[in-house]
Amino acid sequence: MTETPHARVLKLSLHNTTVGYLTGFRDGRSILTFSPEYQASSDRPTFSLITHPAFPKSSEVMASPWVRRQKLHPVLSNLLPEGALREFLAQALKIHPDNEFELLSWLGRDLPGALIATPVSPENVPVYVLETGGYVLETGGRPDVSTPRLQAAGNGFSLAGVQMKFSMQELDGRYQVAQTGELGGWIIKTPSTTHKHVPINEYTAMRLAELAGINIPEIRLVPMAQVEQLPQINLPNEEYAFAIKRFDRINDQRIHMEDFAQILTKYPHDKYQGGNYQQIARVLYSYSNDGLADVQQLARRLLVNLLLANGDAHLKNWSVVYPDRVNPRLSPAYDIVTTSVYMENEHEFALNLGRAKDWYHADMAQFQSWAEKSNIPWRAIQPHLLDVLDKARAEWPKVLRTLPMATNHKQALTNHWQRLHPDFRIG
Repeated sequence: MTETPHARVLKLSLHNTTVGYLTGFRDGRSILTFSPEYQASSDRPTFSLITHPAFPKSSEVMASPWVRRQKLHPVLSNLLPEGALREFLAQALKIHPDNEFELLSWLGRDLPGALIATPVSPENVPVYVLETGGYVLETGGRPDVSTPRLQAAGNGFSLAGVQMKFSMQELDGRYQVAQTGELGGWIIKTPSTTHKHVPINEYTAMRLAELAGINIPEIRLVPMAQVEQLPQINLPNEEYAFAIKRFDRINDQRIHMEDFAQILTKYPHDKYQGGNYQQIARVLYSYSNDGLADVQQLARRLLVNLLLANGDAHLKNWSVVYPDRVNPRLSPAYDIVTTSVYMENEHEFALNLGRAKDWYHADMAQFQSWAEKSNIPWRAIQPHLLDVLDKARAEWPKVLRTLPMATNHKQALTNHWQRLHPDFRIG
């Protein structure tokens, strides 16, 4: 006799609209069934760009349940933390770090963007989910459904990424971890346990990027003495944490967002191999509410990443936001760090730029090739690159002296500038 499969169900909501229902089985399988009402709505809020009405085959994408055997579908999997923060949460919950359904269930009220995942009791699971949502296909019969455990009041939030960072609220200059369901307005990145002086490195790189015309959120260096309610983690004795204003939380409202690993349906472990900068450019140019402005900003950031020796601009470090709930715009920049000071002999972009990666071989012609392969007029891109260079050459060397980056990191950055192709050399 076949054992009746055991399942639990989460309702996925976006701006008070039911997107669908996610079912998790004990053996790690998951099924996302889209709501018929969501599928039929012409003005539905965008869950992922691949479900946007203008995206190719978006109706077909939602017509069949999304079935996965171990990890959740990439659109959902990428909402969860990686690395140390995932290990910390899994240990606290007494679950395996790969139990993504359980993590999503626990963090469902505090996910990046505007999606909310809430547990559904068995009697409230829609019949269409049980009968036509993929259960019979997967199990051969109706499963035994129980309620996922509720997230207790306390500190529970999900921030995609690999380092220790926390969603916090600021009051009178002090920062406290946001409680369950509350909208923390700041992301606080504590000093790294593996690399020295990361907060002041990121602060400096972001300030230099801003000077070159990069759109960034409000950022701060916060004395560690003003960061409260941190869990028991062993942190190095450094003075500052890095604080960045959340652009998915504005005036106590959730703004939906997704990164390009989600858009390209790649898992986090494929964030360095799952795409390239041409694909990012084509998506923005084709689907953004202001495609030209967004690819011009993208081009600026690509050049700034080269100039700042940032080799970590992978798929998860590029995102779109949905300010009107439907159409994407390139999000403000984040996670710009001079990574070469931590990675010996680093000399490449995170992704291919026109089929090449090496910083020190890159010239203006390579950026022109990138634009042409992305089907973007070079005449619309070149002036923005030249403007970045003018600003960087005029401002960066003198401003760098006033910024808090560690002295040896400043020297490494100025040495990097001298090794670049003459098209991009600074100083």
